[in-house]
Amino acid sequence: MTVKINTKDGQIELSDDVIATVVGGSATEIFGVVGMASKSAIKDNFQALLRKENYSKGVVVKSMEDGITVDVYTVMSYGVKISEVSKNIQERVKFNLENQLGIHANVVNVYIQNIKVVGED
Repeated sequence: MTVKINTKDGQIELSDDVIATVVGGSATEIFGVVGMASKSAIKDNFQALLRKENYSKGVVVKSMEDGITVDVYTVMSYGVKISEVSKNIQERVKFNLENQLGIHANVVNVYIQNIKVVGED
């Protein structure tokens, strides 16, 4: 599915992969987020972190006439306040979608698929 934006010069179509890349990049910038996880990680018992080229597996985009709904599947660091990190993800994703792509996100749902203990190297 694609998101269509009408401009005075024509129509722009953004694929879900483009939106997922912006959303995934926005989410992983937040302190406390270790990475993105597959939306079916728990069902498939697959706990690997997604790389940038696979962010679309950890983001679900639903298009509506007045904006989009985004589901973000993340892996967080042990010891962070989950509610604060989730709120920061929601704000950053909405801000980046509006400023980079010109898309209004009505809802940004954050799902925590795993908690990782990040060791000191």
